[in-house]
Amino acid sequence: MSWIVLVLSGILEAVWATALGKSEGFTKLWPSVVFGVALVASMGGLAWAMREIPTGTAYAVWVGIGASLTVAYAMITGDESFSLIRVLLILGLVGCVVGLKLVGND
Repeated sequence: MSWIVLVLSGILEAVWATALGKSEGFTKLWPSVVFGVALVASMGGLAWAMREIPTGTAYAVWVGIGASLTVAYAMITGDESFSLIRVLLILGLVGCVVGLKLVGND
């Protein structure tokens, strides 16, 4: 269950990171609200998952999921340029996250 919560928290990290960018320095209401709600839920889920998953592993997985999804979303929406090398690097990051789960001792 901790791993499911951790993955969901990583997804919420991508949500709050994207909303933070869309909030334009907290000058837009709804992106700012989405940021706040997703941030609290993401951090809460990370904290909950860390009761059973070691801190280093949990944090690396959380950041890796959030960063990968944030960049992928930005490329899909056209906010960032798409390139094969970017996709390969994101896949490498995802591979490292999966690797942490596979070699973990939990």
